[in-house]
Amino acid sequence: MPIPSTTRLLPPTYRPLFAHSEFRRLLPALAASDLGDGMSLVAVAWLGVLIAPPGQSGLVVGAAVAAYALPGAAGALALGRRLRRVPPRRLLAADSLLRAVLLGCVPLAWAAGVLHPVLYVVLLAGSSVLHAWGSAGKYSLLSQMLPQDQRLAANALVSSSASASVIAGPALAGLLAARIGPAWIIGLDAVSFAVLAVLAVQVGRLGGDAQAAASAAPVDNGRVGAGLRLLRGEPELLGILALTWFFNFLYGPVEVALPLHVTDDLHRDASLLGLYWTLFGAGAVVGGLAAGALRKLPLWPVTLGIVAGWGLMLVPFGLDVSTGITLVCFALGGLIYGPFTALSFTLFQNRTPAAWLTTVLAARGAALLTASPVGTALGGPLSAALGPRQVLTASGTATITLAVIATAIRTWGKHRAHARDGSAGTGP
Repeated sequence: MPIPSTTRLLPPTYRPLFAHSEFRRLLPALAASDLGDGMSLVAVAWLGVLIAPPGQSGLVVGAAVAAYALPGAAGALALGRRLRRVPPRRLLAADSLLRAVLLGCVPLAWAAGVLHPVLYVVLLAGSSVLHAWGSAGKYSLLSQMLPQDQRLAANALVSSSASASVIAGPALAGLLAARIGPAWIIGLDAVSFAVLAVLAVQVGRLGGDAQAAASAAPVDNGRVGAGLRLLRGEPELLGILALTWFFNFLYGPVEVALPLHVTDDLHRDASLLGLYWTLFGAGAVVGGLAAGALRKLPLWPVTLGIVAGWGLMLVPFGLDVSTGITLVCFALGGLIYGPFTALSFTLFQNRTPAAWLTTVLAARGAALLTASPVGTALGGPLSAALGPRQVLTASGTATITLAVIATAIRTWGKHRAHARDGSAGTGP
């Protein structure tokens, strides 16, 4: 199919993507959902602050943010037998529909005056039950659509869409919070998921399900547990999964500490919180698209540099510097983080057999869904005990330490492998 003339201005690696009609249809649907999630990045935490009893805002915010993701790990493990053969587009649609319905209940409960913190957390938790399978369906669908040499660019474009939503979403949420309230912003997020559910059902109807069934057929006994067992036999995949888990875990407290830093330390409103996430998203878009424009990147040096760089950008929060400096650091942190998601998913897509891809990605999602929410849940008590400014700096310092430890382990492993190969080559 010829490449549309409107894409000629794009970098060469991105142009072939728009020759795929299904990719062109899926991307706007993902962008609509990403925008809703970007708004909820501010609204979920801010609504938690509003409905929390006096003195318990940190605990309620931590529980709400964790509930928006953590149950997805349980869903991935418990529903593997039922969902392993479901076509990727249907997994994506089912996850989106569930989120649309339950998130839509939040503004209704708020309007009725019955949005107790417990009900709020329950609705958020229910909305995330299929999150791991929805994410696995999305990236499996991309893998089905595109040849291997186009996956890094596609993953970079999709992850950059999510990052771009962190520019527009929090900015919109900051403007709307004072006008319509955070509960109705979450209602708009529900609408965005409804849009994705409708369009996800339409994508792939002309043969997509048949291709999905064919690729899934050999996996007669596949489960998320089987996906984890397969990962144990792939040291490189297991290594990047472990690094990502600890990276996300140490990031978790930031989602609680940052809004509390804005309210408690700086005595500012939601617009400043939105500005922090907007600048982060702008940096992540630039970083992600730059990575996608390249044919190949050295996985481990880039990944370890990303981890260390993000940690370094959090350290100034505890140095009593101006708000302007921390805003710049957050923007640079987004720029550094930008390529991380695309690199990780591309590695999994390229190293995993097609028949196992959805199962392995769901296992990856299940493992990672326990990381950031656990860190987020700890962020509330830590912020109450130490103060949000100190929690942000501690998260950055621990992340730098993680990069140093991971570098040492990888270097030791390479030396060990070389020594073993050398010994094998000097036998009698």
